[in-house]
Parts: sequence; structure tokens; C-alpha cells
Amino acid sequence: MIQNIPSSDSTVSPFDFVLFGGTGDLAMRKLLPSMYYHHCDALLPSKGRIIAVAQSKLSRKEYIARVEQAARTHVAEDCFTEQKWKSFADRLHYVGTDVTNAEDYQSLSDLLDKTNNCCRIYYLSTDPQLFTPICLNLAKNNLINDQSRLAVEKPLGRDLKSSREINDIIGSVFKEKQIYRIDHYLGKEPVQNLLALRFGNALFEPLWKRGHVRDVQITVAETLGVEGRGEFYDHTGALRDMVQNHLLQLLCIIAMEAPTQDTPDAVRDEKLKVLRSLRKLSGENVHKNIVRGQYRSGAVDNEVVASYTDEPGVDADSKNETFVAMRVNIDNWRWAGVPFYLRTGKRLQNRVSEIVINFERLPHAIFDTDSTVDNPNHLVIRLQPEEYIRLSIRAKQPGPGMRLRPVDLNLNLTESIKERQHSAYERLIVDLLRGSQTLFLRHDELEAAWSWIDPILEAWQASNKPPVGYQAGTWGPPEASHLVFEDNSRWHEDD
Repeated sequence: MIQNIPSSDSTVSPFDFVLFGGTGDLAMRKLLPSMYYHHCDALLPSKGRIIAVAQSKLSRKEYIARVEQAARTHVAEDCFTEQKWKSFADRLHYVGTDVTNAEDYQSLSDLLDKTNNCCRIYYLSTDPQLFTPICLNLAKNNLINDQSRLAVEKPLGRDLKSSREINDIIGSVFKEKQIYRIDHYLGKEPVQNLLALRFGNALFEPLWKRGHVRDVQITVAETLGVEGRGEFYDHTGALRDMVQNHLLQLLCIIAMEAPTQDTPDAVRDEKLKVLRSLRKLSGENVHKNIVRGQYRSGAVDNEVVASYTDEPGVDADSKNETFVAMRVNIDNWRWAGVPFYLRTGKRLQNRVSEIVINFERLPHAIFDTDSTVDNPNHLVIRLQPEEYIRLSIRAKQPGPGMRLRPVDLNLNLTESIKERQHSAYERLIVDLLRGSQTLFLRHDELEAAWSWIDPILEAWQASNKPPVGYQAGTWGPPEASHLVFEDNSRWHEDD
């Protein structure tokens, strides 16, 4: 299921990588450093150019100087050398363009390789409002051919209607097999390791279902606030920003059936089945099964932080959520009756992303045990900040008698794997260059996710209730704990 990053350029054709938004934060922090690493590792063909497009009127020399300044900050010091940088800079080109003006694309057209064996990759690292104008203007200027690919960053719409509108326009000029919808979480090595854990080992398969699993918890917690993105975030919120894509994708990987083969559509077909099996939440059921919160002032890492509504760019009367906890059910034979708990939020106590599988309790205990342990058998799959797989079991406590205590079988993947870990964008860019769509979203996946999210948004809007407050530096509103207490469970939290 997990494909290694290729060790030569034989699987990557000559390309023009056209980076719209080439002066933006994502380009400078993630995309261009990723391309630099691939260049240093000899993963790029000699005929491979990076053509940055942005509105600023910069010369090529000025643009290269700006990228170098950013690279010295965002590339590991031991990987940055003058010789490697000079050879990488030879790949860089720049075009200052008003992307909303079709007539302004002539300079880009003049620069593009016109040979049939050159793959044109259009990477849209821009405001989502520019996605459709860029695609339409590329088509108007005859810059799309059979060798073209389109990569678009999230968010792709604010709801099902707007998502369909964007996809319909993009789909009118690019074929589905040419479109790569990015959820960078799918490029993370630990997330891909979930696929390896699920489908590369026989150990857990007999237990991975109702009757053996009591509940599943997925947590993506951040200690950061909106970090200068207040205006954007105040029109997005945690449900759209995190649940609709990242958490639902993690849920799909945990809950999906084994694909019939290792192909992009086989994997995405199984994820789609999970999304379509999610029990709909609407009306009063939304309020019974979802907790919506917003952080207030508090202390994070021993530093006082402001309330969400005091953040720059945020409306003082904002009812936007910075925290969501929900109870989700999957109505299929494997998971019927097993609750999935999803939780994400900003300004929480710890930065952590993890999946916890709580197995069923013993039907009858014959040994003396530590009664303070809620459920001794659980599997913790930690995705960040460290990466490990930890299975908690009970074993005999040393000494006389047969008193049991919990112990952990711990596989620390960070310590076990000594190679440099490739970033999510490194993986996604290499797959984009190779034409592998496994780690990218298909249009029907996106629609299924929005179809499930929309009734929740509508219920919130209809009730007009503000989110409940929680103190920054905690694990969120107390109501989130009550949500799992109702099912005789509790959140897995490391202090």
C-alpha cells in the first residue's frame, strides 16, 4: 500500500511545474523546500523547471533571491549548500501575472515547453476564489493538454453547493484523472503508516470490528491559535477546516475495508463506502452528538494567551467554533453499534494527533486488578508530535499473588526509523510528478464528505446558539467529556 519515494528520475517525466501563488507563504515554507530536497536527492529529471506565477512584478533574479532567503530558513542547515542551491536555482523561473486577466497569460505561454513529452503541472497555491478564474484562463489560452495535471489546495468550497460549483468548472477544462485535490494530512508518513498497519499485518484484522472494539477516538489537538489567519479562520471554523477533510480521512482509513488491489481508485472506492455509511446528523441529533466550543483567554505553555474574539481579524461577536467534539456512527456490518469520537480544537492543552482503539472489556475478571484503570486493552496510534504504536495490556505485578497491572508494548517509529523523514508535501509532490492519485481526493469523496457536513452546518445556523466557551490551555469544554461519559468511556489524554 505504501510506495517508496523513487530513487531515480526514471519514473518522473520532464516537467514544467507552474506554481500559482509562487510568492506566498505555503510556496516559500513547504512547496519550494520540498522541490529542493527532491532536487538534492536526484529525484527530479534534468529537464524539470519550476515556473512561479504571482502578481508581484519581480525579475527572475529578484525572485530567486527571495526563494533563497526563505530556503535558508526552511531547509535543514546540513542539506543547504551553495553548490546544490545554484543548480536548483537554475530550475526557477518567474512570471508576474494578473491571473484574473486572460490576456495576461501570454508571458506564461511563451515560457512553457511546447514539446509533447513535457508534463505541465499547474499547482494552485492561491486563494480558493482564484481557482476557477485560473482554470478558465488556462483553457482560454490553450495551455491545457493531455499531459497537464492540476493540483488544488483546500478548502475546496464552504459547503456542498459551492464545492460542486468549483468542481464543475474545474472539471469542464480538466479530466478527472488530471485533477489532484490535496489534503496534506494524507501525505504525512504516520498517516500512511495507518495503511501499512491495517493492511500489511494479519495481527489486528480479527479484532478490527464490532464485538471486539468498544469505541474509536480520533484527536487532532493544537496549542496554537489562529496565528495571523483570523480573518480567514473566522469564516471557516474547525468543522470546515479540520473535520470535513483531515478527521474524516483518518476515520476512513481506520474504518475502510481492505482494497482489492493497490491502485488509486481501489483505495478511494473503499474510503467512499465509509463516507456513505456515516449516519446523518441533523436537527436535534446535531446538538445531542456534537459539542461546539470557542476558546477564551488562558495559559498555553506557561504563556498568557488572548480569547479568540480578541485575535486580530476576528469579529468581536463571532460565533465561530474553534473546537468540535462529536460522536459518529458508521452503519455497516463491521462497525454497527461502535461509536467513533472525533475531536479537534485550537489552544488546547497539548499538541497531539492520535487514534485510540479501545477494545471491549473482559466479560468476567478472575484476577485481582487495578480498579483505577478504565480499560486496560487499547491501541494508541500516535501521529504527532512523536510517532509510535502502543498496545496496552495487563500483566502480572511482581511479587506474591496474581495481581495484574497495565503495561505497554511500545513501538517507537521515530527511534526505529533513522532515515530522514520526508514531509507531507515532499510525498505529495513526488506522487503528483509521477501521476499517482492514491493520496489525493476524488470528486465523489469530496461530495460525500460535504453531504454529511452540510446538515450539521444548517442545524447550527438554525439554532443560532453560540459555541460554549473553554479556557485556553485545557482539553476543551466540559461538555466534550460528558459526550463520551454518556457511553461509559472517557477521552484518552496524556497530561
